[in-house]
Amino acid sequence: MKTVKVLLLLLFVSCTAIESVEIVDGKYQNAYYAGGCFWCMEPPFEALEGVVEATSGYMGGSVENPTYEEVTTGETGHAEVVEILFDPEVVTYEELLEVFWRNIDPTALNYQFADVGSQYRTEIFTVGEEQKSLAEKSKVELDESGKFNKPIVTAISVAPEFYIAEDYHQDVYKKQSMRYKMYAQASGRKGFLEKTWQED
Repeated sequence: MKTVKVLLLLLFVSCTAIESVEIVDGKYQNAYYAGGCFWCMEPPFEALEGVVEATSGYMGGSVENPTYEEVTTGETGHAEVVEILFDPEVVTYEELLEVFWRNIDPTALNYQFADVGSQYRTEIFTVGEEQKSLAEKSKVELDESGKFNKPIVTAISVAPEFYIAEDYHQDVYKKQSMRYKMYAQASGRKGFLEKTWQED
């Protein structure tokens, strides 16, 4: 009898948790962006009002639950990705795309600045037809804007399963701010972005 009560309690807790997730998903949406080192992709999104959280992880590979050590070899096919949880009533998907484009080099194939390999590629992983349509539209607009003198090579794909990265990769810009700032500068990302978008 005691066992039955415990099982019923666990079932109740599980159902409550699932219901909570559904309520959250009913209000918030997810967006997924690969922009090279995920350390550098969290800060610009988390600075936006309406973004609840940016989480580093992996997407687009052939191995389930990959580790950083596996992904960094470039052999699993995954890209370093940030998962953006956002409130669409406060910040739009189009605004997220604008932030994404302004924080990468979209003309670089399978590398971003000092980080080389397919795991550092740029890619937009879309959820649903609306995100896909908006992402494709924004890519065409950027390509035709004349901002870059080389083609935009950032891929757009349907979002596969997202695997959260290890805890020590989360919020590095907060937990190890000096190390993060040195990396962003030394990698060439900071200088490139300032030069490319300085007039804005």
